Amino acid sequence: MKLEKVLVVGAGTMGHGIAELFAMAGYQVYLSDVSKEILDNALNKIKWSLDKLQEKGQLKESTSSIISRIKTIIGLNESVSDADFAIEAAIERLDLKRQIFSKLDELLPQHSILATNTSSLPISKIAEATKRQDKVVGMHFFNPPVLMQLVEVMKGDKTSDETAKITYELAKKLGKTPIMINKDVPGYVVNRILGEIISASCIILQKGIADYLTIDAVAKYKLGFPMGIFELLDYTGIDVNYYVSKSLEEYGIKSPCSALFEEKVKKNELGVKSGKGFYSYPAPGKYSKPEIPQELADKLDPVLIIALGVNEASRLFRQGIVSKEDIDLGVKLGLGFPKGIFQYADELGIDNVVKAIQSLSIEEPDRLLLDMINEGKVGVKSGSGFYEYGKVEERKLNTLIIRIEPPLAWVILNRPERLNALNMELIVELNKALDELENDSRVRVVILSGSGRAFSAGADVTSFLTLKPIDVIRFRSLRELTNKIQFYTKPVIAAINGYALGGGLEIAMACDIRIASENSTLGQPEINLGIIPGAGGTQRLPRLVGKGRAKLLIYTGDMVSAKDAYKMGLVDLVVPSNRFEEEVRRIALKIAEKSPLSLLAAKLAIELGYEANIFSGEYLESSLFGLLFTTKDVEEGVKAFLEKRKPQFKGE
Repeated sequence: MKLEKVLVVGAGTMGHGIAELFAMAGYQVYLSDVSKEILDNALNKIKWSLDKLQEKGQLKESTSSIISRIKTIIGLNESVSDADFAIEAAIERLDLKRQIFSKLDELLPQHSILATNTSSLPISKIAEATKRQDKVVGMHFFNPPVLMQLVEVMKGDKTSDETAKITYELAKKLGKTPIMINKDVPGYVVNRILGEIISASCIILQKGIADYLTIDAVAKYKLGFPMGIFELLDYTGIDVNYYVSKSLEEYGIKSPCSALFEEKVKKNELGVKSGKGFYSYPAPGKYSKPEIPQELADKLDPVLIIALGVNEASRLFRQGIVSKEDIDLGVKLGLGFPKGIFQYADELGIDNVVKAIQSLSIEEPDRLLLDMINEGKVGVKSGSGFYEYGKVEERKLNTLIIRIEPPLAWVILNRPERLNALNMELIVELNKALDELENDSRVRVVILSGSGRAFSAGADVTSFLTLKPIDVIRFRSLRELTNKIQFYTKPVIAAINGYALGGGLEIAMACDIRIASENSTLGQPEINLGIIPGAGGTQRLPRLVGKGRAKLLIYTGDMVSAKDAYKMGLVDLVVPSNRFEEEVRRIALKIAEKSPLSLLAAKLAIELGYEANIFSGEYLESSLFGLLFTTKDVEEGVKAFLEKRKPQFKGE
């Protein structure tokens, strides 16, 4: 079917943007609303938007040419009767939408498709007002339509496959990325998942597990959301969210946030629009970014925030309503999440997601999640979850456990009965393991950790009694090991889970990043044995914490807590012990997504430049910067940026 003329009903926030999109794509557009004032205001906004796009060189023709294709219509009458496609963008009232669709059914030809931009109401209920239910479809744009890439296309109970397909292809012609929803579900997909994330946040708040500031800190700094949950509620309007939650209750979807929202609405604390919501703003309608302290992000497990969203996504996927790929694409494009909801689930662990759902005590875990756990498919750590990550391989050597879970490799010091004390056998095995992993193309990031209660408590003191001074000088294996780690061609993370003392801390200091569990203890206690650090401790420690503090630690032999180590710069991050491995994995996976070549260049520029004067360092940096432009990874990075997608770096 050839579409030439499009009718947009409703010229408000969404309607005028949708009309602009169609006109930009070359369609003749009727824009209808109840008054000339509303329509004139809409045209002014369209002109302003087009002028901005033209300034940026994003238009192929003039603003006046595009606007000339938009004809405004007061009300609905015979003048729109030749429209091939109509989309309604009126306020969220079912009775009003049914009236509009009944009128459209009378006015438009039988071949015309009738679409609704509703974000919460059932398509099928709207379609019942017409005699062409097979030609009624949901076409949900995100605000602002001109800029937001996602369009959700949703079938009603009687929408034909042909109608859905035409609408899907039409969204692509508008330059948008559509996803297909095969069954009528209130709230479509993206808003249902967001709604569950908001619900979880309300439950966490109401149960006293964490306050709203902590929840927002975790959402922004751990999960990477563009806004905190309560910051987003303020921005969109707490009253809007309240009325949406009340309308969904009519369809059996009860929100645990209703009481919280109702209390805010009664106080006229509506968010940005009233100047106060969960946060305070300079004036009504004037948004300013709230201050959300980053240090609060370690006080709440991020899986609690996202668990109910995963549960909803799992149900939608299991019931065949939408594909998992479209679900993940939807949350990335529609909500600005850096990862899809199923990618989060795989990284956090599906077993941990189910525990979080159960702890929130609002709904049962979806059957698919339970089945996956029974099958051992719990995400990245098992090599399989909603996605495949390659088979997890684990080898046990005499002193090490090597676990490869592409793109990560864990090297676990495994002498727990000796607190992973370093002996010659362990050093030799660790050297060899690092050499093998450096040449393994599956591995992007290496994580060093320890089994039991320690990362490593240092050198095995029992071997000291037989050593002679010349033996110690010749004993350079540990020093060579720390130098190898410092200039290793892949990022190395020290996951400090317990004691990191003496030679163990020296190994950790050679790593690129040090992440400690909150119960860890660090120190250079060699002075207590009448010796000094011998594998770079007197050199790396001052570079990390300063000469004075380094001398204090080395001279006294005192040990410090993870918290104090973080304050002085000895460790880069401290995380709760009960989710230590998940946090380390999350950060390692984030690094592993980057170009291996740019990571190596950055490492060399920092490590070598730090030891040189700033001018030599800058010259090295610019040389490496220029060299990267000869790589395919840069081509991929630029192309992905322009195409607004995640780059797939190959290290080429």
